[in-house]
Amino acid sequence: MTNPGPEQPRIRVLYDESRRDLRDPARPRPVRLYLWEPSTRPAPPAPLVVVSHGTGGSGGDMGWLAHPLREAGFRVLALDHHGNNHVDGYEPEGFAHVWHRPIDVSFALDVLAQEGPLGPVGAAGFSLGGYTVAALAGARIDPHVLWAVLGGAVPLPDIPEFPGLLEALLERYPDEESSRRVLEGAGADLTDARVRAVFQVAPGIGGFVTPASLATVRVPVGIRWGGADTVNPYDVDIRPYLDHIPTATGRSAGPDVRHDDFFAEDPADPGVRHRVGREAASFFLRHLV
Repeated sequence: MTNPGPEQPRIRVLYDESRRDLRDPARPRPVRLYLWEPSTRPAPPAPLVVVSHGTGGSGGDMGWLAHPLREAGFRVLALDHHGNNHVDGYEPEGFAHVWHRPIDVSFALDVLAQEGPLGPVGAAGFSLGGYTVAALAGARIDPHVLWAVLGGAVPLPDIPEFPGLLEALLERYPDEESSRRVLEGAGADLTDARVRAVFQVAPGIGGFVTPASLATVRVPVGIRWGGADTVNPYDVDIRPYLDHIPTATGRSAGPDVRHDDFFAEDPADPGVRHRVGREAASFFLRHLV
């Protein structure tokens, strides 16, 4: 574990013995944590917000969400999702078997809960991380839709971080039986009752989740999106969450905001991350404190 200054997260790597490392099946699945302590000292235990990164990103990149949250008095825990983060590199399962992401979060919470009281817990996610945190509140993947996409019957959305994803999956799972076997957990209910509120930023794969599962969500859900987002467009990816989650409220972060404005070095809207980060902090102050 690293112990940097207060502005930087402590970094820790956990190992989930119940799941395998995608590169070495003899090893357990790694889950890297980035933990920011609150800048103020609320009465313990401080409320905790877990942050899930987007496709190909890293928990260490999520400071734009973490810093406003810690300034508002929250502990912040971001994760690196194995096979889908740029720190360790990419594996096809990390991009395709997305239901392992919410399992990462619940595993991390289990470990922290063994070490001390968690306090109230919220979850925030960007892009594919938006799906991740929705799954913790009850959103479930439709395995039939996922099979149609991974089987080539439905076009796979462009994934710049992993071109050739379908071909890579076919190399590892060359027959229908093996492919279907690994998809058995895709539609599982991954609700974590510890998560009391969810904040999604430009959430992804809204068309992959079942409307019936979204209708079961009971915790408050806040949603923000970019009006010029062509990666996770409103009608395809955002609207299913907003229309079917009965507790969801949301608004555009700006008509000209693109998906990469949330992580690009030279964003078209330089202030969007600051605005949305402050809105996330206000949201969790209302629902966790």
